Amino acid sequence: MKIAFFDVHRFERQSFDQANQKWGHEIVYLEPRLTPATAQLAASFPSVCAFVNDQLNQRTLQILHAEGVRLIALRSAGFNHVDLNAAEKLGLQVVRVPAYSPHAVAEHAVALLLALNRKMIRAHSRIQELNFSLDGLVGFDLCGKTSGIVGTGRIGTVMAKIMKGFECEVLAFDLSPNPELTRLGVQYVPADQLYARSDIISLHVPLTPSTHHMINANSLAQMKPGVFLINTGRGGLIDTQALIDALKRGKIGAAGLDVYEEEETIFFQDLSESGLQDDVLARLLTFPNVLITSHQAFLTHEALSQIAETTLANISAFERHEALINAVRSQ
Repeated sequence: MKIAFFDVHRFERQSFDQANQKWGHEIVYLEPRLTPATAQLAASFPSVCAFVNDQLNQRTLQILHAEGVRLIALRSAGFNHVDLNAAEKLGLQVVRVPAYSPHAVAEHAVALLLALNRKMIRAHSRIQELNFSLDGLVGFDLCGKTSGIVGTGRIGTVMAKIMKGFECEVLAFDLSPNPELTRLGVQYVPADQLYARSDIISLHVPLTPSTHHMINANSLAQMKPGVFLINTGRGGLIDTQALIDALKRGKIGAAGLDVYEEEETIFFQDLSESGLQDDVLARLLTFPNVLITSHQAFLTHEALSQIAETTLANISAFERHEALINAVRSQ
């Protein structure tokens, strides 16, 4: 099948080219993001493959449908950027990669936590200047601390197990508790209790209307002074302005963010020449206790290989009129 890949990055091509040796699709890589302005590039393609920051709104989907597209293959787990109601009305099928490497994302969350706690960035910068002083680099033992995991799907489950390995007390909040974690001693509690008791809070839920800005002024006020907040889920889970206010007051001890709610036109791009036009993100970058990475938690060889394999398998199933086990539909 002919597939138009939008918003393609160099780190992806090798994995897809290698996986496609098995499937034999005709792949055309396109650098532009998929938006209403670029959707016509998919003319004559029955399938398009989209990334997390493509704009799959109603207008984009209408143009794709008019150009003959019948399948939207997401090479991501998240689908909050897709207007599923519009897709359903147009008869467009949407498939995704529900799981690739939960270990990759959970391990990155822990990397953010450790780097912030043990002041790794500051320490490295000092050493580069031959400053071997230890003043200002004091961290804390994770052992004995309370770690709150919001969302215990595949990624949150791995995160909970890692934090248990650090001998943390692990609390969790999820509408569907995982019996495996309960057996391991993870305690499920309401969200407000998790906020109030946790020294570290890590977010692992999808972005939905009910989770949008779940971390806001009210929930931040319930948290312990000095709490560490880690987000490798979706940027929209956090009200960024409320987070900045909490950082300014010293309420938040540190924040590790791999996602940002307005990342769409920023992440995955080199802005070193043009500069940053987002004043809110620029403010976040001024805090020494904030560590931001560019939505790279998934970025391991294993995850990229699984994403490519599942994406192409989804497209092959559509081509063969087989059941789409990874289909996404409106609720």
